[in-house]
Amino acid sequence: MEIKPGSRWKSAVCSAEMVVVRPPSSTGELQCGGVAVRPQASAEAPSGEIDPAHANGVLIGKRYTDVATGLEVLGAKPGKGSLAFDGRPLTLKEAKPLPASD
Repeated sequence: MEIKPGSRWKSAVCSAEMVVVRPPSSTGELQCGGVAVRPQASAEAPSGEIDPAHANGVLIGKRYTDVATGLEVLGAKPGKGSLAFDGRPLTLKEAKPLPASD
């Protein structure tokens, strides 16, 4: 699977959809719910079970990152499965604090 900036993906096991903001520095597999994601154009409906270890959910409008590869993904549609890259859970990217306006 080639992960390019702007590419859209969907989960194979839940309703989550995501957009790649920054591609990874190395090849690997983007996963949701413990299963590899599919291109959004895929006609297959979500099926199967979410791995309980990967069931933290995807939030709409939130960015998820993999520190090891620099991968950054934006949640486009919420779902029950959580994101991972090559089995490493992606972390929720925190907003940068704004400077004080005193």
